[in-house]
Amino acid sequence: MANKKRFNSFEELLAGSETPVLVDFYTEWCGPCRMMGPILEQVQAAMKDKLQVVKIDSERYSDLAERYQIHALPTLVLFKDGEPIDRIEGVSPPEELIERFKSLV
Repeated sequence: MANKKRFNSFEELLAGSETPVLVDFYTEWCGPCRMMGPILEQVQAAMKDKLQVVKIDSERYSDLAERYQIHALPTLVLFKDGEPIDRIEGVSPPEELIERFKSLV
């Protein structure tokens, strides 16, 4: 699912991606955030090379959470060409996410 990668900046991550990036803003203590793990695995498997999934701990990276106005957890933000193009707050079934993102990527 989400690969652990190191990057110097969030902008570098977005710029270096050849595919849209789906960012899962979460925290370790958030129950619904933990529910998203298996859901995002299904989304990643269904969308293979069309989408990259990245998880960002919104407490650890509070500057990013603030910049993208993350107030509810989990929040998914889809970035394309370095810009946010879609946003979903809360838990959604994988089928719904896949259908929604197909038209955007």
